[in-house]
Amino acid sequence: MNSRTQQLEAFDRLLTIMDELREGCPWDRKQTMESLRHLTIEETYELGDAILDNDLDEVKNELGDVLLHIVFYAKIGSEKKAFDIADVAHAICDKLIDRHPHIYGDVKVNDEDDVKRNWENLKLKEGKNSVLEGVPKSLPALVKANRIQDKVAGVGFDWEEPQQVFEKLQEELGELQHEVKKGDQEKMEAEFGDVLFSMINYARFLNINPENALERTNKKFIKRFQHLEKRAKEGNKSIKDMSLDEIDVFWEEAKEL
Repeated sequence: MNSRTQQLEAFDRLLTIMDELREGCPWDRKQTMESLRHLTIEETYELGDAILDNDLDEVKNELGDVLLHIVFYAKIGSEKKAFDIADVAHAICDKLIDRHPHIYGDVKVNDEDDVKRNWENLKLKEGKNSVLEGVPKSLPALVKANRIQDKVAGVGFDWEEPQQVFEKLQEELGELQHEVKKGDQEKMEAEFGDVLFSMINYARFLNINPENALERTNKKFIKRFQHLEKRAKEGNKSIKDMSLDEIDVFWEEAKEL
């Protein structure tokens, strides 16, 4: 591993390259915060993929891409005379110190839950009107639901036991089934949303990240379906022309891979 001096030298090298690109490269010179935004989101998802794949070499590469974007935004901020990378770093340092009084002050905590409660209460003292103000509006719905539940739990709005959450999930499933029988599409959608919300809440009580869990299942399904496609092609068949028994044989085969 690199020493702190080497780490700082590497970061200084990146800042220098950013300055040079912003001055000399037509593409880099043209970029704005708005034009970079969708690229930053894409890079973040690519980092997420690498983490789920446990590909540490790719995690390193994707972290570099995300770091470049941070430096890029800071460079644009400095050109606007609004902030620079030092301001960015000091701002997060100050926030971390303020929100960790159990490390930098005299507050006592017993566990992670105490830390989360202190964090949310401190944010309210900073002037936020709601603990939910910090949930980005543009988050995907599944991720947003998880963050909402995590944040309200941080201020004490929560179930006490996983079994209570499971019973709530069963109740929501019953209500969904009731609306399915009635055939009201709008009410079915509303109840389906309640079921998903309860599932995400139950996952939190089981210490499962629902986004990660679903993405792992997506990857697993893709792998198995592509095996099915391969086996169908080897037999000069189309999947739609195969019997369920034939499909089941290849699907079980894929599970063993």
